[in-house]
Amino acid sequence: MAEAMLQLGAYQFAVSAAAYQDLTRRAEYRWAAQERVGATDALQFTGFGAESIELRGVIYPFYKGGLEQLDRLRAQSALGVPLPLISGQGRVLGLWVVLEVIEGQKVFAPGGVPRRQDFEMRLRRYDGGLRALLPF
Repeated sequence: MAEAMLQLGAYQFAVSAAAYQDLTRRAEYRWAAQERVGATDALQFTGFGAESIELRGVIYPFYKGGLEQLDRLRAQSALGVPLPLISGQGRVLGLWVVLEVIEGQKVFAPGGVPRRQDFEMRLRRYDGGLRALLPF
């Protein structure tokens, strides 16, 4: 994974192909509030909430990788199974599901072929009861 930025299942985001320019990772933590007389609310940690990642990027299909890059990503997402997510440094980030893939096309060649594809995708961490077993 020398040039890889991120690997989701068999799909690899890389600087030379489907490169994202923006990654946002959110983690929620649940705290229940108990009202108290004459004092501020008492807070109790009740568990983990959703963890999500949003990616936004650009593909120049004539540069490298070809026009099928987003089709391959959508096909893998349509399998309907949690996928391992691995950082470009080789760190395993757990199992994730694809919630959404959005594609925008710009700068067209003859035949309506896009020279630029903008994409966004949303991922959500899949727990499935495995969180306690995984070290991340």
